[in-house]
Amino acid sequence: MNRFYDLASLAKPLVTAPLAQAFLDLDADRRWALGFHDREAPLTVRQLLSHSSGLPPWRPFTGESVAAQLRRPLPEHPLLRPAAPGMATYSDLNYRLLAELLERETGVPFAKLGQAIGLSPAPWPGSPAELPDGPDAAAWALATEMPLPPRNSRQPHDCNARAGMPGHAGFGTSAPQLRNTLACWVASGWPDRMAVSAAEGEEGTRWGLGLQTAFDGGGRFGQLLAGIPSGSGLHVLEDASEDLGRSAPPLTEDRGSPSGWWYHLGYTGPALFYRPADRACIALLLNRRAPDGGLLGAEALRARRWAVLAAFVGESSG
Repeated sequence: MNRFYDLASLAKPLVTAPLAQAFLDLDADRRWALGFHDREAPLTVRQLLSHSSGLPPWRPFTGESVAAQLRRPLPEHPLLRPAAPGMATYSDLNYRLLAELLERETGVPFAKLGQAIGLSPAPWPGSPAELPDGPDAAAWALATEMPLPPRNSRQPHDCNARAGMPGHAGFGTSAPQLRNTLACWVASGWPDRMAVSAAEGEEGTRWGLGLQTAFDGGGRFGQLLAGIPSGSGLHVLEDASEDLGRSAPPLTEDRGSPSGWWYHLGYTGPALFYRPADRACIALLLNRRAPDGGLLGAEALRARRWAVLAAFVGESSG
């Protein structure tokens, strides 16, 4: 039986970014179309793809426009904070706006557009691993008086996606399905268009047009991926365990140098890595649930991803 996984934010590079590059002008000013009448600087698809638009990390998806939500002051919370001045700030809002532009430009619902990529849009016929609510549930209550959307095991995990937010989530997959999707994704050249340096981000990150640079500093995925030989091809690595008996090397403060790999992470656990030099592609399918049913913290999740990759690196290097 093939397990089914909620891809969460892997929808960004696998669905939204390819559609945006296929259908939208990357450099046209979209301020007025998106309701940002008070914004002084242009707002472009290129900025949205690279998280360099200056938008904050998150707002609840309630049906109200992003521009209207941003006019209101909100209490302090990491998800509700402003963007870092002059730096790319990872934000679900960028991809929510890309989905709005795609629907407007094509006249086709976003889920239907995305279905052509080969993944499964929600609601799904089966359910992925159920996870408890994360920080977005607490932020939701601070940002709106609207009730939190009810849970549905066949809808995406996070609160925004449960409310129907397109662009940054909403797609799921089994391992064979993802393998087929990635083969088309790579063959079509989409990750090569995303793996271009576009914006310097917070805490030393570097964003392309849908993927970010993997650095080779201590404890970082680029360090581990450097052991994968050229010509390794495409691999989907699945780990259905909830084993916490693993650890990853500590993260050093120095990020190191660009490793040649680019990547994206999904909040629910999956991860995606791509190397343009030889078009090697590795996807991880795992979930963020701890043995007690709780939500794994960021470090425990990094350790789980590291363990799966380290086993593959050992096998591939002989």
